[in-house]
This record gives sequence, structure tokens and C-alpha cells, in this order.
Amino acid sequence: MGNTKSSAMSKEILEDLKLSTKFTETELCQWYENFQKQCPTGLITPQEFENIYARFFPDSETKSYAHHVFRSFDTNDDGTLDFKEYIIALHMTSSGQMSRKLEWAFSLFDVDKNGYITKSEVGDICQALFKLIPAEDQAKLPEDENTAEKRAEKLWNYFDKGDNEKLAEGEFIKGVLENENALHLIQYQPAAK
Repeated sequence: MGNTKSSAMSKEILEDLKLSTKFTETELCQWYENFQKQCPTGLITPQEFENIYARFFPDSETKSYAHHVFRSFDTNDDGTLDFKEYIIALHMTSSGQMSRKLEWAFSLFDVDKNGYITKSEVGDICQALFKLIPAEDQAKLPEDENTAEKRAEKLWNYFDKGDNEKLAEGEFIKGVLENENALHLIQYQPAAK
């Protein structure tokens, strides 16, 4: 007797996603159908995720940044993304609410998942982010942002923390919201061609 609902999303997951995202039931069902086609196992592996990311940034080295993004989305730490994790991630990164996006950004920078960000973690993420920037765009950056190390130092300085201090989520969100340049430093968006 197999599971006849294997290709359908469970009601429990559907209801949970309707409550925790901005997506409608119809949208969620469409997303699920597409997810099942692209990921017949029902899971996205880190390698598959890297391949997806590489398509969005064809002129960049995406592996290290994709690794960090994947880690931040893999909320149950099982090394894969299931549909629910995928949709929550999509919602958090596409939602119009800046606070939600910054909550996700904090989880991205919190490499060891201990609830705090250190200067070293800022450096790790800035290194990965910098690799997304094509060389010709790197050459156009301001002097104080033209290396990953300079960007990390500049970003850390916005939070008014010492080299060995830790940054909590609320401090991170407040610091970024209060300084537009800090927001610019925690992301990379390719110029429209």
C-alpha cells in the first residue's frame, strides 16, 4: 500500500507555511509542485544549492557564500533543505519587511550559531560576499571598501564594538537600520545589465 500523498504537501506543513509566510495556499502549492520537479528527493543538497546560486551570479565565485547561505537556511542542521526550510528562506529573503531580512542576515553572519556575531565572523562573511563581486566591479569600489578585509573592518566599526566583543541580534539590526552604508556592506546585488 504505498503512501498515496507522497507528491502532495501535508496539510500540517501547508497550514504552518500559510501562518508563517506571506504566501497564499495557491502559491505554496505551485512552489511545492515546482520544488518536487526540481528536487524529486524532496531535499536540496549543499551542492545543488551551490549550483542554483552559481546561476544567479555567473561572473562570480559563489561557493563560499552559497555555503553560508545554505547553513543559515538549514535550520534543523541535517545538511539538506526540505521544502519548509526552502519556503521559509524564500519568504525571509524576499519579504518586504526589513526586520525579517535583517534577522536572516544576522543568522548568516552568526557562523557558529551561538546567538552572537564576532569580528571574525564578520570577516568570514565579508570574504564570501566579496567573492561575489566581479573583478571589474571590485576595481570601482571606494578605497575603504575595495578588499574584503576593509569592508569587514568598516562594517564592524559601525557597531562600535571592540575586536573581542560580541554583537547580539538586536544590536546588529539596530546598527544596520541606523546606517544605510552598513546595509550596503552586508549584501551584494549585481548591477542590472
